[in-house]
Amino acid sequence: MPEMVEMMIDSVRVSLTNQQRIILLRELGGEIFLPIWVGPYEAEAITIALQEIEIARPQTHDLLISVFSHLNARLSRVEVTELRGDVFYGNLVVEVNGMQLNIDTRPSDAIALAVRAHAPIFVSKTILLEAGISPEKEVKPETKKPEITPGSEDEPGSDAPGSEERLSVFEDFLQNIDLDDMAKGTGDEESPDQPQDEPPDSGEPPKKKK
Repeated sequence: MPEMVEMMIDSVRVSLTNQQRIILLRELGGEIFLPIWVGPYEAEAITIALQEIEIARPQTHDLLISVFSHLNARLSRVEVTELRGDVFYGNLVVEVNGMQLNIDTRPSDAIALAVRAHAPIFVSKTILLEAGISPEKEVKPETKKPEITPGSEDEPGSDAPGSEERLSVFEDFLQNIDLDDMAKGTGDEESPDQPQDEPPDSGEPPKKKK
């Protein structure tokens, strides 16, 4: 089993050059970041959970957490295990009836579940050595945090363009994000001005959980 490093979610951002969503993981207690390109639905699902936004009906990841609960299963951790070409691969570690199950998954889905289950996130050290970045690199600040429009139940297919976790054009990412700002944790970027969809089956806007 490869050596794993515990990570935390630093932020969810949007590249201004191509509007791709980016999940930024940060080494727990360290200064190494790992950017993972994700689709807009996956980014929204993660941010809804992080911000504790109430929605009218459960999303797919909420449903899976409910299924785990009813089956007396526990999501003990999630892992980003491999980077093949441009694509990251993930794993769910689930404990049920005294057994430990390993379930293949996309990292974006794993992270969305981890936020809801308060499970730790681990990344292979090999991946961090290959794709991790640090604030010492000189880059230009050109990313923004996305506005969240919860409630859409039309999920794009996993094979749709841009829906896979992609390292893709890594130099483009470095040219369009401010790692020094992330290290300081300022988080003061404005959200892009985008229209918001209404959540289904409800005439009220999303609310923060109390």
